[in-house]
Amino acid sequence: MAFYYLETSALVKLYVRESGTERVLALANRTTENRLAILALTQVELRSAVRRRERNGEIPPLVATQLLEAFKRHLEVRFVSQMVTDFVLDVASMLVDRHALRAYDAVQLAGYVALRGSTGTDAPVFVSSDNALLSAARQEGIPVLDPSSGA
Repeated sequence: MAFYYLETSALVKLYVRESGTERVLALANRTTENRLAILALTQVELRSAVRRRERNGEIPPLVATQLLEAFKRHLEVRFVSQMVTDFVLDVASMLVDRHALRAYDAVQLAGYVALRGSTGTDAPVFVSSDNALLSAARQEGIPVLDPSSGA
């Protein structure tokens, strides 16, 4: 069974069609073969991304609400949720010292580190379409997947 940690730029592709959507859907639709994890904070980031698209006129208000309701249902059954703990914040602080990361991105990557340490299985794959975040993850020796490029 493969294990994937979806950072917000990847998770949003499950709900809003954009470059890389097909790749993320393929991972998510193999529920018997793949486990998906997210950081608890991702709930806020996903909501922000959907509402931003709504405000920009990219998606209608009704569709935005439906997407957010679907995500809420999926939270209960589809995703392992990594909590933001003191350990996550400590690792995030270390990551911003080592890499040119924004605070939320460092917390996302630190959430992956915490999840990896608690699973006792093979390292999850870090899935993101954020180039700076992917670069930092690679430098940390983390297996990555960019659904937009397939790399």
